[in-house]
Amino acid sequence: MVARPTRLTPPVECVRLYDADSGLDGVIAIHSTTLGPGAGGCRFWSYPGMDEALADALRLAEGMSYKNALAGLPLGGAKAVLRRPEGDFDRARLFHAFGRAVEQLGGLYVTAEDVGTSVEDMQEVAGATRHVAGLPAAEGRAGGDPSPWTARGVFESMRAAARFVLDSDLAGLTVAVQGTGNVGADLCRRLADAGARLVIADPSAARRDRLAAILGAEVVGVDEIASVQAEIFAPCALGGALTAEAVRGLKAKLVCGAANNQLASPEVADLLMNRGIAYAPDYVVNAGGIISVSAEYLGEDASDVDYRVSQIAPRVAALLDGAARERRSPAVVADEMAEEVIAGAERVAA
Repeated sequence: MVARPTRLTPPVECVRLYDADSGLDGVIAIHSTTLGPGAGGCRFWSYPGMDEALADALRLAEGMSYKNALAGLPLGGAKAVLRRPEGDFDRARLFHAFGRAVEQLGGLYVTAEDVGTSVEDMQEVAGATRHVAGLPAAEGRAGGDPSPWTARGVFESMRAAARFVLDSDLAGLTVAVQGTGNVGADLCRRLADAGARLVIADPSAARRDRLAAILGAEVVGVDEIASVQAEIFAPCALGGALTAEAVRGLKAKLVCGAANNQLASPEVADLLMNRGIAYAPDYVVNAGGIISVSAEYLGEDASDVDYRVSQIAPRVAALLDGAARERRSPAVVADEMAEEVIAGAERVAA
């Protein structure tokens, strides 16, 4: 178990996961439990080593603390990151072992789907712990794959942000979408229905080309997508898409996407602002998934999810407006707002 300093009072707690029999190899990072149990999905990815997996888990867990705070959820922030084994492995056995690890934390961490995991994986986890969401939903109850809720929140946030930043609806605008996984593909379908023109990129040519054929989207390489001629850039893949180099090449005037940890470094927020590019903070716009997870875990109805997700876009519009009036980066303003929510809860608890 290791720890590192953080901007918030509670220390980061990291639990190393390893089970040779099942192939389980990863970490659970718990960033804050001030507002409730640490909640965040389980990412399953081919990391080169544990150093990279740990670094990703720490960044993602902090982002979950901020996301849950601004969404008004009774949850802290945490994340599980698992390394995908090389070669053949028993997927069900691996995720059952992960469920046992979650159970050993006694409710300190609540898991769900993330990049590389599915409803079926969470069903295996549920065989070993009740501290899991993203399971098939009973009629009228919250639950199931949270990615459609994420996509809806991003889409509605993008529409609100385009009206504020570009004084335009989405019809006729060009949106460059980086990543066409579950959330990215859903977002693309919503954008096409709204009349937007699409330029898409994804490492999976088959997935990308299939979507392009359905929606009539233009296809470019992953290394080109950030610099194409578009009004909006939507990072919907893994984090770190907004490097200083990528921002210098951006032609879009608005960045709004589903990926977590889009800023490769804090300095990038200032670079975006200096270039006159509006940034809708990722953990504000992509909160739909954790809203669904929270409602499921708390035994709430689908109507509760619908209402909370409908509040994301107005929150984004107010954030962009406030940041513009203060002439500050929306990323900095959002961080301060989230930190104040958590610090307020700490004062009450004390």
